[in-house]
Amino acid sequence: MTNFTLYILTAFALVFVIEGLIYALFPDSVRKIMAMAVHLPSEKLRMFGFVMAATGFGLVWMLQAW
Repeated sequence: MTNFTLYILTAFALVFVIEGLIYALFPDSVRKIMAMAVHLPSEKLRMFGFVMAATGFGLVWMLQAW
């Protein structure tokens, strides 16, 4: 297994860990946020997704450069 593959699999595993902890620790808040997201227009959700992806990409890039 190459280093890149290991990094990608580790990143996916960490996403599952972090998301699982959020659901386990704050289930009522997650439910409220999901209910709010249902009423948002698709464009706003899409923009939020792009901003989060760009932020994550930027953080990974900065950490790799550091």
